[in-house]
Amino acid sequence: MSRIITGRVSSDKADKTIVVRVEIRKTHPIYRKQYMRDRKFMAHDEKNEAKVGDLVTIRESRPLSANKRFSLDKILERAQAGFVETDTTADVPIEELEKKEEPKVQPKPKETIKKAEPEEETESEEKQ
Repeated sequence: MSRIITGRVSSDKADKTIVVRVEIRKTHPIYRKQYMRDRKFMAHDEKNEAKVGDLVTIRESRPLSANKRFSLDKILERAQAGFVETDTTADVPIEELEKKEEPKVQPKPKETIKKAEPEEETESEEKQ
């Protein structure tokens, strides 16, 4: 009976090959702390169906290459499409881009410097 492993696709760059990452949660025998371990398996994907982030099951098969010992069994869950912004003006219609003018910056009002008014002469100065 062949092994069946479930994991996430971490790479699909090679032709007809995917890299599946399998995470295992373990508990330390002394400290009772849980930690994660992962392994990577290369699997054969004949139709290049699986994409990065997909949850897949792979089945053990005969050696297909130096590192490939598994083949894609089925795709359980597709990865959510993330938003990738390729152009900053992608959502703005062309008319708005043409009409858009540079914002006019109003100059700041210059602060007026008040000249010191001559101090009033005190009575003592008048007497002298």
